[in-house]
Amino acid sequence: MAERQRLSHDAFAGEHPLPSLAEHVRARDPDRFLAALFAPAPHRETLFTLIAYNAELARARAAASNPLAALIRLQWWRDAIEEARAGKPPRRHEVAEPLHAAITAGALDADSLIALADAREAETEADGIPSAAAFAGYLRATAGGLAIAAARLLVADPAWLPLIERLGAGYGLAGVLRSVPHLARAGRCLLPVEPLAAVGLNCEAVWAAPDTAAPLIRAMAEEGGARLAEARAEARAMPRALLAATLPAVFASRDLARLARGAATPDARGLLDRAALITAGLRGRL
Repeated sequence: MAERQRLSHDAFAGEHPLPSLAEHVRARDPDRFLAALFAPAPHRETLFTLIAYNAELARARAAASNPLAALIRLQWWRDAIEEARAGKPPRRHEVAEPLHAAITAGALDADSLIALADAREAETEADGIPSAAAFAGYLRATAGGLAIAAARLLVADPAWLPLIERLGAGYGLAGVLRSVPHLARAGRCLLPVEPLAAVGLNCEAVWAAPDTAAPLIRAMAEEGGARLAEARAEARAMPRALLAATLPAVFASRDLARLARGAATPDARGLLDRAALITAGLRGRL
C-alpha cells in the first residue's frame, strides 16, 4: 500500500525531490518516466538512463539545423558508447556519464544502444520514409527497440521480446501521428511517402497544410489501434516485472483511439490518461 501511495503521489503531485537524472527524464519523456516508476527499484535508475539516452537520440534531428548536423549528433553518441565499451573515461555530459556507467557495469548492452542510434538515421533522410514497410521497420527499431532494451534490463527471459517490440512500436506509431502538426511547422514529416501518395499527398503538402493528412492519420490510427489491442490482449500473462517496459502502450491505445475518430490529442497528458496508466501499473496488467 505504501508503494502504491508513493507512485500515485509522484505521478500526480510531482512534489517529491528526485535525483537529477530522474528530473531530466521527467522533463524530456514524461510518458516513459511515469511508466518507469513501476520498475523494480534496483533497475529504476538504469531504466531512467536508457530513457534519457533515447530522448537524446529522439531530439537529434529536432535540435539540429540540418540533417548532416543530426547525423553528427547521432555519431557522437555511438562514439561515446564505443568508448565506454573500450573502457575509456566517460564524456562529460549529464546523460553520457550514467550511460557509460551502465555499459561498463554490464547493465545495458552497447550493441542495442548503437542500434537505437542507427535507427534514428531514418529521420534525417531528405526523401522521407519511403513505404509502409519501411515505416513499420522504423517503428520497430526505434520505439520497439527501446522497449526491448528496457525489457532485457528488467527480465532475462527472451520469449516476450517479440510481443514487447509490437507494444513499443504501437507507442511509436501514436507518437508519430500525434506529432504531424508539430513536425510540419518545422518542415519535417515522418509519414511514409507511398501511403501519402496514395491519397494524393506528399511531405511538402503536409508541411503546408497538416490537416490534409487527417484522413490518412485516421486510417493509420484505426489500423494501429487494432493491432495494439491484440498485442495488449496477448500481454495479459506477461510477468509483472516487464510492466515498466510496456506501460506506455496504455497511452498509445488512448491516443490512437482519439486519432482514429479525429479528436484532438493534447500535448500534455491529462488526468485521465495518467490515471489509466497508473491503474494498469497497480493492477499489474496492460
